[in-house]
Amino acid sequence: MSHFAEQPLPFDFDEATPVSIPKGRTPSYMADHRKRLRTRFMDGGAGAMPDYELLELVLFRAIPRQDVKPLAHDLMTEFGDFNRVVTAPVERLRAFKGVGEAVICELKIVEAAAHRMARAKVLNTHVISSWDALLDYCHTTMAHRETEQFRVLYLDRKNVLIADEEQAKGTVDHVPVYPREVAKRALELNASALILVHNHPSGDPTPSQSDIDMTAKMEMACGALGITVHDHLIVGKDRELSFKSEGYL
Repeated sequence: MSHFAEQPLPFDFDEATPVSIPKGRTPSYMADHRKRLRTRFMDGGAGAMPDYELLELVLFRAIPRQDVKPLAHDLMTEFGDFNRVVTAPVERLRAFKGVGEAVICELKIVEAAAHRMARAKVLNTHVISSWDALLDYCHTTMAHRETEQFRVLYLDRKNVLIADEEQAKGTVDHVPVYPREVAKRALELNASALILVHNHPSGDPTPSQSDIDMTAKMEMACGALGITVHDHLIVGKDRELSFKSEGYL
């Protein structure tokens, strides 16, 4: 059985948005605008729309009778792009003017869907021969986090992914990692190999000396048990760095 950590959504789905919504029918100009956006999306796909319009489509469901274009622009200005809005921490979203629980819910549903779709491409597959899909999955789940996260991908003898587990969370520039705990977990799962993954919130995936030292300790601890460390991936904002490709492993 695969072991994939699922984080519960940190809010009540039934809680109403605090955003003020005028009573009565949606004004015709607003309904026409929404219809036009939806038609463009269905005809041309997401590629035909800038980020703020795609965000509007998401906000439509949360705020049904209000012009959401200003809020979409404000969120884009605050967080930078569509990905960063969707993956923004709930606490920051909740503190943002005009964002209520319904908006947060819609954004986190989109984020969860993206994670599920990316994960489905690597589940029960030969990871080494599906490397691009693995990189996409790691980037989708980790690239836009504001603090460091360390994950371990456990593989069986055929290099099929059997578990993806979060080992630790940290600060903006540090995450505590314990090689003995990783090796112990690998034995529990009967894993034969693993891939280490963590992100750099700064956006630069260049490894620090502590990253290099920790990887060496991990390789030593696992190697003593006959478990192979295939790679250590550092996920940045726009690219990933492979320890194996760069000669660190």
